[in-house]
Amino acid sequence: MRVSRAGRSRWLLWALALLVIVVFTRLGFWQLARMHEKQALLDASHAVLVARKALPLSVAADPQRATGYDWAAGLGHFSAAPAVLLDNQQHEGRVGVRAYRVFQSADAGVPPLLVDLGWLPVGGDRHMPTIALPAGEWRVAGLLAPPPSAGLARDGVAPQADGSLLTIALSITSLQRALQLPALAPRVLKLDPAQRLGYVRDLDILPNTMPPERHLGYAVQWFGLALTVLVTALVLTFRKPRTHTTP
Repeated sequence: MRVSRAGRSRWLLWALALLVIVVFTRLGFWQLARMHEKQALLDASHAVLVARKALPLSVAADPQRATGYDWAAGLGHFSAAPAVLLDNQQHEGRVGVRAYRVFQSADAGVPPLLVDLGWLPVGGDRHMPTIALPAGEWRVAGLLAPPPSAGLARDGVAPQADGSLLTIALSITSLQRALQLPALAPRVLKLDPAQRLGYVRDLDILPNTMPPERHLGYAVQWFGLALTVLVTALVLTFRKPRTHTTP
């Protein structure tokens, strides 16, 4: 049976429309999944911040809790190891770096961990700030959290003139090698903003990333586009062809 030209056009129209609808719908559900994932992280961290039940710093090295959140506190000192600067960090619309220092717990057998000292601005000349080494013994407290998500950034550590390490992705494995440490805890300590130490700080666990509400907005957009394609295909299918009249 021969298919008319109009029939072939309709078939191609719907094949293309269904393909686009499937892609847009999948993107919408992916955005919804990301929304739920990030909301779960926010809920988990919020519960820890409300309770603020201080655990020893040793829990930072527990592999079973590497992706979770805990409030931790303990005595120790900051190591003379180079400071770590996480590049491309924004604060109130300004671009800068987030500074980290290696902290060694006073408790025996506890591996060192990175402490987030806060955010510092970087000017247009890209001159990196110098991160002073806090001297003496400190009692630190804060939120233990997984390192910030690297997103699509590639792992890489660049030594600076002052000995600090500049990176665009906080990879614990790479930093352990660059810092020449036998071990490094898989979580970082986001220092309590109430402590008189460091720079501009907060306990935001999703810095420089989209909040759940933004993912929901994108999901609605993708579903809306899928619906638009469906409606357009229906209109084109059932639209009556124009008839040409002769004078």
